[in-house]
Amino acid sequence: MSEARDLLLRLAAHDEPSLRAVLAPTPEFDAESELGRPLDRRTRVLVRLAALLAVGASTTSLRWATELASAVGVDDDAVMGVLVSAAGAVGAARVVSSAPRLALALGFDVELERWDGS
Repeated sequence: MSEARDLLLRLAAHDEPSLRAVLAPTPEFDAESELGRPLDRRTRVLVRLAALLAVGASTTSLRWATELASAVGVDDDAVMGVLVSAAGAVGAARVVSSAPRLALALGFDVELERWDGS
């Protein structure tokens, strides 16, 4: 059985050590090496950003993700590309609710009627 398949089966079975290891990797367990083909750092930060957008993360979380992306050389256009690319999967409502948070996270001034910035 491949390492990736084995890890997926353990996660699907709610194996607590595997879940802990994936959520907070330790030196004893590196999820990327266990999967065999790690993503490069730039791709990882973009995937994290997409996941945060998909779940409707707060502006603070998006700011953290965009700062991390910026630190690895991702520009604002690529960050916007993540939102646009995720749109088909997350739907219009999530895109509309995430767009002002992402704008604030990138440092853009956003003034929307009846929106408190959260």
